[in-house]
Amino acid sequence: MQLVTAIIKPFKLDEVREALAEAGVTGVTVTEVKGFGRQKGHTELYRGAEYVVDLLPKIKLETAVREELVETVVEAIVKAAATGKIGDGKVFVTQLEHAVRIRTGETGADAV
Repeated sequence: MQLVTAIIKPFKLDEVREALAEAGVTGVTVTEVKGFGRQKGHTELYRGAEYVVDLLPKIKLETAVREELVETVVEAIVKAAATGKIGDGKVFVTQLEHAVRIRTGETGADAV
């Protein structure tokens, strides 16, 4: 099992969710987060005063998938989240050691 984590632009959430459903993903956790990378942030004007917004709003998606789905899921996220501009986000894949479905007690890949 692998844990696929993606950081994307908020307005791309619906497109990515649809792409994940088509790729066979049955569950995803979505979190609103803030951060910065190469995009750095930007300056805004509020009531005549300039201020720096250095933590930009992003969406963090996490899904646990079986080994055979990892490449399909990553490709689906990249394709759906891409705008071609800086700040599109990142996808991380990490090994998932163990999982347990609380309701049934199923473990491992069966819990996913």
